[in-house]
Amino acid sequence: MSFVDRVDAGRRLAARLGHLTQEPVVVLGLPRGGVPVAFEVAQALGAPLDVIVVRKLGVPYRPELGMGAIGEGGARVINQDIVRLARVSESELAEVEARERVELERRARRFRGERPRLSLRGKTAVIVDDGIATGATARAACQVALAQGAARVVLAVPVAPPGWTSRFNETDELVAVETPEPFYAIGESYDDFSQTRDEAVIEYLERAHRGSVASAPVGARDRELTVPAGPVALGGHLTIPEHPTGIVVFAHGSGSSRHSPRNGFVAERLNGAGFGTLLFDLLTDDEGRDRANVFDIELLARRLVDVTRWLATQPGVAGLPLGYFGASTGAAAALWAATDPGARIAAVVSRGGRPDLAAPRLAQVTAPTLLVVGGHDDVVLDLNRQAAALLVRCEHEVTVIPGATHLFEEVGTLRAAADAARQWFARYLLIDP
Repeated sequence: MSFVDRVDAGRRLAARLGHLTQEPVVVLGLPRGGVPVAFEVAQALGAPLDVIVVRKLGVPYRPELGMGAIGEGGARVINQDIVRLARVSESELAEVEARERVELERRARRFRGERPRLSLRGKTAVIVDDGIATGATARAACQVALAQGAARVVLAVPVAPPGWTSRFNETDELVAVETPEPFYAIGESYDDFSQTRDEAVIEYLERAHRGSVASAPVGARDRELTVPAGPVALGGHLTIPEHPTGIVVFAHGSGSSRHSPRNGFVAERLNGAGFGTLLFDLLTDDEGRDRANVFDIELLARRLVDVTRWLATQPGVAGLPLGYFGASTGAAAALWAATDPGARIAAVVSRGGRPDLAAPRLAQVTAPTLLVVGGHDDVVLDLNRQAAALLVRCEHEVTVIPGATHLFEEVGTLRAAADAARQWFARYLLIDP
């Protein structure tokens, strides 16, 4: 069994940690790959999220050999046996520590900005990474958490090698979802183990800081559900604020799902503005393994129409104006589906989309359409401008987000795209008097 991605891994790991909900928990992600996993754990536990930034202190002439570790707040753990055996002098140790302290502080500022580090004093520190290989960094993190005053330390990972628990004596509890035999590498347990960028870490921490661990507004109905789409049933997540002014249905891009952190971020911004949102999987797990299905825009559009018609009959939604938000190939599916008269779509927003893939239907789109593209996403920007010229029957705009690349990973760019979408839907998703 493998994980789809770090989001899937985080949710499955969180299911093993439900017993911690009654404890004063702080969830700490190890940058960078551990943070997406930790975000899902924090969301499930209703706990605050932070990073735990540690730096190994390597022996001067053999830096791969750790003689200790340091963390924020002056936390310092030294293995005196290694120092003595390696004959490291006090001045040499101080020089290594000073150098690593500069890098530690730089990375902490990079990830956290001006926000203070969360206090661990008297708390249960749940340290999360995307997996354990040698465990050296995780051990250092556990030691640092104890040095920072944590009452209990729990180390939780999606995957670890068999017998991994024997390597740790700094923790009160060890949790792993999988311990495959044989174990080769952490990435072997993931379908998608792409690198997590600094910008993504920052975005996760900002979402947690804004309180998006409990992302639905007060009074909102927020639930996982199964939605019918022709002959198949698809997983979905529906959020309806207390007094919704409209509902936005999301169509994710290739290789993504309803768990997409970027679409989730946009959905939270829309929820905060009073819009309901439905994120759902366009394909079943089996269908998604066939890459041809991922780029079958007509199939994806048909699924979107089926789900939209079903949604329009649901309690609390019937009669509300509907919009589509599409990302990447999902934008093409959204534009294609918007031409179906039964969908009755009031507005469409595309983020980093490929509207050109819906070229045969663009001249039939009547819903006001916003195309949001990154300023550094040159090829896709050209494709969007060409597609805009084919939108001859609807009001449309191309909004360029300066500095953004295709995935909007740069600091602040995803928020700018989400705010542009919110403003567009606020203009066009209007309840008839």
